[in-house]
Amino acid sequence: MQSRNFDLNLFKVLVALFDERSVSRAAARLGRTQSAISNSLRKLREAMDDPLFVRGPDGLTLTPRARTLEDQARAIVHMSDTVLADSAPFDPGTASGRFRIGAPDRLGLPVILPFFQSLRALAPHTALHLITADRETALSHLDADELDLVFGWTDHVPPRFDVLLMFRERFACLCRRGHPILRFGGSLDLPMVLSFPHLVVSVAADNKAAFDIVLARMGKQRETAVLVPHFLMVPSLLKEDGNLIGVYTQRIADRLARDFDLVTKPIAAGVEPLDQYMIWHRRYETDRRHGWFRERLMLACRQA
Repeated sequence: MQSRNFDLNLFKVLVALFDERSVSRAAARLGRTQSAISNSLRKLREAMDDPLFVRGPDGLTLTPRARTLEDQARAIVHMSDTVLADSAPFDPGTASGRFRIGAPDRLGLPVILPFFQSLRALAPHTALHLITADRETALSHLDADELDLVFGWTDHVPPRFDVLLMFRERFACLCRRGHPILRFGGSLDLPMVLSFPHLVVSVAADNKAAFDIVLARMGKQRETAVLVPHFLMVPSLLKEDGNLIGVYTQRIADRLARDFDLVTKPIAAGVEPLDQYMIWHRRYETDRRHGWFRERLMLACRQA
């Protein structure tokens, strides 16, 4: 690439084309004419000595050269936006780029889905990337600036991160209709819960879910009959195995029960609830874009 006299504003056009895969949509997003975007694309192609985009069945397709440029171009646009953040208010209606969340799978349906719907309405030109990872991996992604936020629970947060308690959630038992455990009225005591085989959802290296950590603090453990990395298979597995139960946080248990004709039962007091936190790196503490992002997620948590 020839760096002399290169217009850095072309990177904004490049990122818009990455996101929209259409000259006309990129033009509408940036408030420019199609001919202006086409002219910018011509300049980019000349500067990079590569076509960058070719027509495909679903819009523009990236060349290998364009794929290697994508992260760098986004970083340049993000840095320029950050430098100007103190002098310009954040406008979600015209904002572009990605918001990146690391969150456990149990928060996908009850929290992240309504947040995504809000994001699409208020900031339609942005994208949401959700990464499911264990706690330690998620925090390392924050350090590497590969995530904007981590959402979930944690025992210890290093001082380079800020943390905010979002809500506290109790555990519930999830099972099929007609399950033997439903013969017992009221809340289920822990010995009863532990007497059945469990369907565990975890991506952690030790194959432990949050409920296992709580049990370990009490000097107890459960029988893991089936271990899966996400909640996609949970409804079918619970319905097909006569004795299998799952113990999950209340929000995801209620959502699965509602959507898949399952049943939830509360677990008696004595099992501590799970605190759900929002965690972010302190380098974003005063960033206006990031602050707006945090506020919207907090609102989604309150409304979920």
